[in-house]
Parts: sequence; structure tokens; C-alpha cells
Amino acid sequence: MATIGSLEVSAQGFGAMGLSHVYGQADEAESIRTLHRAIDLGVTFFDTATGYGSGHNEELLGRAIAGRRDSVVIASKFTHGQGGEGRKVSAREAVEASLRRLNVEQIDLYYLHRVDPQIPIEESVGQLGELRSEGKIAAVGVSEASAAQLRVAHAETPVDALQSEYSLWTRDVEAEILPLTRELGIGFVAYSPLGRGFLAGAGPIEDGDRRRIHPRFQAEAVAANTRRRATIESVAERLGVTPAQVSLAWVLSKGVVPIPGTRHIRHLEDNWAAGDIRLDDATLAELEGAFPRGATVGDRYPAEQMASVPPEPALS
Repeated sequence: MATIGSLEVSAQGFGAMGLSHVYGQADEAESIRTLHRAIDLGVTFFDTATGYGSGHNEELLGRAIAGRRDSVVIASKFTHGQGGEGRKVSAREAVEASLRRLNVEQIDLYYLHRVDPQIPIEESVGQLGELRSEGKIAAVGVSEASAAQLRVAHAETPVDALQSEYSLWTRDVEAEILPLTRELGIGFVAYSPLGRGFLAGAGPIEDGDRRRIHPRFQAEAVAANTRRRATIESVAERLGVTPAQVSLAWVLSKGVVPIPGTRHIRHLEDNWAAGDIRLDDATLAELEGAFPRGATVGDRYPAEQMASVPPEPALS
């Protein structure tokens, strides 16, 4: 088990984004079965957002946890700009809508999904702090904030969790963010711990798969990054496990809570088993040597999305 603020969660969570057609067409019945299997395995921490499928993901998760609410911790996220046509959505408006879609009385953890350049972060988290005081949410989070933004937010109202991308091929948070979360006692939640499937050997297959527009999934980047992935595959073969399990075991070794997602029960079970793997210091060094910070070829998002995440700190 792990703790995020006052919340006790499973060491691994489940990222539900891919159940809303982000990586191609998803089957809702199979998605519900996968979510139920996750609960049966012992996953208690489920992550969704208002922007995943324009509310579809929250509704899907709400249906899946019906009758099982007491055994799960639900996290969701919002952005101020989701109102459309330039209208800004308040945290209160977003939370009320999420409560309806999830069909719950309280959301355990609610994040500011991206810092709005037009709204000071202390104003955003201040609104979330008020909602926490009212009992509509139990914990406050921010996603993809810089170290400076996180300090400002935490000074305004205690922040329980920071969510950022973190995996062997996305290690920039190690420079400033991870040390700061430990200093301030903020839980760290790692999304895309398998590099959107790449570190497990997967890539875009269907036409609707959003990874097709990501720089890291273009041919030249794939070729370069595949050479680095060979080290993961070598370690996996040596240990008799899968590349996905090696990649997740590395993230788990950092004392954070990864939230891998999948649409398939067999991949879910494979991911969950990574919790039983312990990598020795030599193996950790071997993996990190293959993926030094800043060496991955290609940005992690297309240019317009990169503008909404903090820049990678300069290498010292």
C-alpha cells in the first residue's frame, strides 16, 4: 500500500484514460470487465478526468464502481478552459459536474489538470481548498506543475498530490519536482509509467490512436528509442519477466504511485504482478544508464500540448 496525503491507496493505481478511445476504439463491456478485475486484484486507486472523452470516462468509471464505492479511491481532474468558446470553468462548476458523472457524493482526490496561464495557480487551488473544506472533495492535487508553481500552490492551500509523467524515458521530474514533493510531504502520482506502451513494446495500431501524432512515435524517434528499449528487454529476459514489468518495477522503486492503464485484462494482470519484482542496484543502474535524463528522442507531446507542461530543467 501507499499514501497520498491522507489517502491510503494501492501501490499501483489504474489510469482509465485509454478506456475512452484515446488509443483507438474501446469496448465498453470489456472496459467494465477490466475495471472490475482491477478491483478484484487489489487495485484501489482509479484515475480519470473531465477531459477524457468529454466526460465519458468519468461516467464509465462511475458505472464500474457502482456497489463498490467503499473499496476504491477515485481521482479526477479539470482544466479551467474546458468550457469552450473561451469560457473559463470554475473549480466548483467542474467538481459538481464530476460528482454527477461519477455518481458519488465525494471525490477522493481532485486535481487541477493543467495550470491555466490566465489564472494564477493559487486561485485555482484556493477554490479546490474551499471544496475540500466543504467535503465535496477529500484531497487537492495539481498535475504538470513546475516546482515554482507547486511551492506557490502549497503555500495557498496544502496540496496532497502532484501528478506528472514519469517513466524510464521521461525522467525530468527527478531534477526538481520529486525532491520538492518529498520536502513538502506531497504524494507523487506517475502517469504513463510505461511510456504510453512503448516501454512494454507496444505502439499505435488503430487509425484513431492519438499516439500517431506524438513526436516520440514518429519513425526516426521510434528507431532511436527502440535501441534504448533493448536494455529493458535484456533485463526482462534475464529475470524471466516482461518488459512492462521491468519498466513498472523501476518506477515503483522510486517510491511513487504509478497509474498504468490498459483496455485488456491480460495486460492488467501483467502490470499488477510487477509489484512482486525487486530490482537490485546494479539492474537499476543498468536501466538508468540506457535512459539517461534528457536522452529520449522526440518530445512527449505535440507542440501545442507541450506549451501546457513545464519545460524540462536544464541538465547540470
